[in-house]
Amino acid sequence: MASVATFGDELSGTEPQMPTPGARAPGEWHAFRNWALVWLVLANAGFAVMWLVGAPPRAGEIVGIGAIGLFVRDKPLSVQVSAFVLALAYSLLSFIAGLFNLGVTSLISSMKFFVEIDPLQSVEYIAGGIAVTLLMGAAIWRMRHPQGFTSNRMLLLAVGAILSLAAIDTALGMGMRGHYKRAATAGTPFESATAKSGFADATAVAQRRHLMLIMVESLGDPVDNPEMSRLLFTRYKSGALADRFDMSQGTTTYYNSTTAGEVREMCGRWGDYYELLDGADDSCLPAQLARQGYETRAFHSFTGDFFERESWYPNIGFAEQTFADGLVERGARPCGGVFPGACDRDVPAMLADTLKQADTPQFLYWLTLNSHLPVPPGLNLEVDNCERVSPALAADFPMICRQFAIWDAVDAAIIEQITQPDFPPTDILIVGDHMPPYFDRHHRSQFAPDRVPWLMLRWKGDETPAAEVAP
Repeated sequence: MASVATFGDELSGTEPQMPTPGARAPGEWHAFRNWALVWLVLANAGFAVMWLVGAPPRAGEIVGIGAIGLFVRDKPLSVQVSAFVLALAYSLLSFIAGLFNLGVTSLISSMKFFVEIDPLQSVEYIAGGIAVTLLMGAAIWRMRHPQGFTSNRMLLLAVGAILSLAAIDTALGMGMRGHYKRAATAGTPFESATAKSGFADATAVAQRRHLMLIMVESLGDPVDNPEMSRLLFTRYKSGALADRFDMSQGTTTYYNSTTAGEVREMCGRWGDYYELLDGADDSCLPAQLARQGYETRAFHSFTGDFFERESWYPNIGFAEQTFADGLVERGARPCGGVFPGACDRDVPAMLADTLKQADTPQFLYWLTLNSHLPVPPGLNLEVDNCERVSPALAADFPMICRQFAIWDAVDAAIIEQITQPDFPPTDILIVGDHMPPYFDRHHRSQFAPDRVPWLMLRWKGDETPAAEVAP
């Protein structure tokens, strides 16, 4: 190949330099480095930090973002910025969905409810928002520099880097497989606490006993943690309760999030609430009990429009619903947090009062709220001194300790009511909806990834019917 002499070469008297065969032009390396910084480093840095503590797997998102980056690397800045923002937003939604065992489509469809929550009450959410903003700003600034490399060798290097990063993510998350993105597939064997415990069986219904189902937010089944196992349901192991109730307990499989847990326990199948929006399902437990003369009432310590409960609760057979505003009007104190609502510890007294005043058998369902993650200090949650519940948890797992403080307060409030002399014959089932969706390995691994606990209190006192059905 002939060399080309420049005017500067002629003036200096130097010989023109021949390019080295196969050498990459300096501009190609520069463009590749810019591309890698944006689409490999900055696009994944916030998530990669979580490798140190554990997080949902992201191999698919890493490959997807990298492929998008390759496609737009020579496009106008506006196209690159739009692609990056959309890709990062999807990756963030996928990450959150993985934490809460949701599908991305389910999470996206739920975004309309986010106005109900208050993320500014969580230091974790604030820190995450700041980090995402800084990473996005740095990426957009770097996109002003050229990324449009054209060399096939650079392209192969980019593909190799993408796949290598995805492989690293897969390898580092291997030990937590099964802890994230749990969803039931077709043909998955079904089980529930209502079925395994015999809740609402023929005997209870025939004797017209009241029935109470309590679903506890984020109540998971402890694994290899003796202190947590000791604390779980510990208040129910008392002589006062043994005189009135036969107690049994166990675990059941769960999939997805809270609404899926509600469908599991009350409709006897794997599914979610959006299947119940368009019409009544007479096979669900509240509808079955209503046909047998029970009054059916649902209580929830949060708002009724969240996940459209005020729409689908009637479709599964609830004749009455009381949400946070109604509970506060009846005397419950407000509790703060990311999900502000009524204080759970004040609700059992209202449930007991409802049963005592009833002249027909009642089916009461209560979905708790305050133990929803993250659980901040303060805000009338009464969790600041969780050492009173467990000094060991306070030292090693402070947020788990705060959750147990809430559960302990709820248990104490329930027991105070059901041991009263005038508490009527009632069968009570307490069950978790899903494991606590901690993002880090240290906390998340303290709970079974696939099971939640339940406790059944079956009335064994006098068999006087709780209420008679009016003729």
